[in-house]
Amino acid sequence: MGDLVSTRPEHATALVTGASKGIGAAIARALADDGWAVGVNYRSDEAGARRVVEAIESAGGRALAIHGDVTNGAPAELFARLESELGPVLALVNNAGVRADGLAIQLEDDDWGRVIDTNLTAAFRMTRQAIKGMIRARFGRVVNLASVVGPRANAGQANYAAAKAGLIGMTKTVATEVARRGVTVNAVAPGFIETDMTADLPDTVMQAVPARRAGTPEEVAAAVRFLASDAAGYVTGTTLFVDGGMSA
Repeated sequence: MGDLVSTRPEHATALVTGASKGIGAAIARALADDGWAVGVNYRSDEAGARRVVEAIESAGGRALAIHGDVTNGAPAELFARLESELGPVLALVNNAGVRADGLAIQLEDDDWGRVIDTNLTAAFRMTRQAIKGMIRARFGRVVNLASVVGPRANAGQANYAAAKAGLIGMTKTVATEVARRGVTVNAVAPGFIETDMTADLPDTVMQAVPARRAGTPEEVAAAVRFLASDAAGYVTGTTLFVDGGMSA
């Protein structure tokens, strides 16, 4: 027999990066609805983060807007500030991301580096910091926001696809390293979701979606909520696609 199944400790906190709007905001609200105290991380949109916090608190939850650029390489400080206010971070959702599209022959080094640093390297650093406390608690949930573009080609997004494919590979590997400690590591891979990041995409992209519609941030958040729950304690190292059938 393996280790006993663990349940979420009291006063556990979830940290959601890039949570001032869109998918991140929806995830923060969904986790709060599930009883987590939530750290609403933002880089520049303080007003948006505060609106998310207000929505959570008005519904009876606990939340804190917490400023921090996830690419600055110092996640320990961010975790310390959040834990001093709310409690131990036992769920981490690596949602912060950027796009800088262009055909590979035209893609500049800066655009490559910025996308890799934000979408992949920052997620690794945040995960490395988070699992230290999770291992001590023998409970933890890490959910990485990947993309259907990771395993599926999309011209003009070599940098984004590389970062998201790398995120899926990292998810699987770290999951195997911490599975015996009650810590799960999974990915959610959205397809076309109605957010500011996808607002500039042409309407013709819907022809590639079997469902013939874009998804909503709340639909992505529902998947994250499940993976962060006690019910998903035996789910680790997997990628859950929320893409209207694009990966079928």
